[in-house]
Order: sequence, then structure tokens, then C-alpha cells
Amino acid sequence: MPSTQETVYRPKQENLYFPKYPTFDSIEAERWHRRQRLAAVCRVFAKFRYEYGFAGHVTVRDPEHPNLYWTNPFAMDFGRVRASDMMLVDHAGTVLEGTWAVNRAGFVLHSAIHETNPDVMASCHAHTTNGMAWAALGRPLDPITQTACGFYEDQALITEEAGAVVVEDDKGHAVAHAFGNAKIAIHQNHGLFSAGRETIEEAAWWFIAAERACEIQLKAEATGKPLKMINREAALHSKNHLATPFMAWLHFQPIYDAIVREQPDCLL
Repeated sequence: MPSTQETVYRPKQENLYFPKYPTFDSIEAERWHRRQRLAAVCRVFAKFRYEYGFAGHVTVRDPEHPNLYWTNPFAMDFGRVRASDMMLVDHAGTVLEGTWAVNRAGFVLHSAIHETNPDVMASCHAHTTNGMAWAALGRPLDPITQTACGFYEDQALITEEAGAVVVEDDKGHAVAHAFGNAKIAIHQNHGLFSAGRETIEEAAWWFIAAERACEIQLKAEATGKPLKMINREAALHSKNHLATPFMAWLHFQPIYDAIVREQPDCLL
């Protein structure tokens, strides 16, 4: 794992517990870890009411074969997904491990994101109320909160195939190229995508934070009052301290802890 775990939140006092990235004794252990975290993300998204019919998909690369990725089964309730249900898929959408079908739009978009951006380890997409509402405006998020500052100059606004269901391979690559190096993508008239460069938890937190930022800006604009923007220097300062991959991973730790205590079967 990259050595990017420095943060001002790390305690100076010794002998205090502070979370850190896990290490693994084998590829098999790391693979199972990723599958468990992916299943936990599904459970969290269900709990947060991000699920919308069969729409929505989460993916993470396999640690041994980075050209393959694990994803959730098509049309399986996010609230029942377990680690053992995860499916191994290639960029062509062929299921190499698992018995369920994959979401056609899901693998077209996610495989393109992974193939086009080899630094992306994990990605999340769901049809959330606030994300879809904000995407309909065709605008990037403004720096009006510390949360939104996490995406300052680090979000992609994608207009390619806006409003169309992306099921053709070439269309998926157009969207993936537009994603670029951003943490999140706002796909106009569609919704939110997130990318994690170091962990699946990072991708999950960027998605959760983006959905919250959309909700806050929609509510703030609904007041009819002019918004107070955070200046560029302060926005970048907040992003650099509060919105690193490790900080995103840290943010997800209490969420993960809560979901596995509440629904421990997700790890099976």
C-alpha cells in the first residue's frame, strides 16, 4: 500500500490506537479483505438508501490480477450482499467467478474506468436522490463547505452521453476518459461516480461525501440567498488536509465498524 498515511490528525502522544492500512500475509488474504469491504459498502449504501432498483454498482480490482475486478451481483439487494456473493469480472464483462449476471451498464462503465485509469483501485456509482438532482443542473459543486472543498478542482463534470443509458463499450470509454484523475464525476442527467486510488473505503467515502455535498448545496440554494464561497486558498487547504485518500479511508472506518456490528453476515 502506498505510504500516504500522514495526517495532522495522527496523535503525537504515544501508545494511543490510531487506525492504519492493513497488511496481508498472502494475496488470498488481501483478496478476501477487498471482497469483504466491498460487501460492507453494499450494506452501507442500502442502509443510506442509495439503492434504486437494480441500479448501482461497486467495484474493486483484484490484488493479483489488476485487469480483473470484483463487483456486486446484478439485481441482488444491496442489503443482502455478502463477501462470498462478489463476482470476478474481466473488462469484457465475462464472469470468471460467481453465478449471477452482471449489470450491463455497470460493467461497461466500471470496466472502462478501471481500464482507462489504471491508478483507480475502486469505484462506486448509485442513483441517489441528491446526486441525480444535482447532476440535472450540469454544474460542478461549489466550495461552500469543508465537505465540498474536498472536491475543489478535483471533480469531473461529464456531459458525454448525458441522460442516456450507457450500454455500448465505446460510450463507456468516453465517460471514463472524461473522468480523468478526479475523485468524483458528476455525470450530467445521470448521477455520481467516485474513484478510490488506494482503497475501496476511499471510493465509498468520496461517494458518501459527494452525495452529502449535493444535498447541502441544493438546500442552500433553495433558500434563495446568495451563497458565500470559500476562497481558493482556504478551499485547497481544507482539501489537502481533510480530503486525502487516507483521510477518506479513516472517515469510512466508523461506518464500517457500525455496519459489521449490525450486519456481521456481510463478511461471510
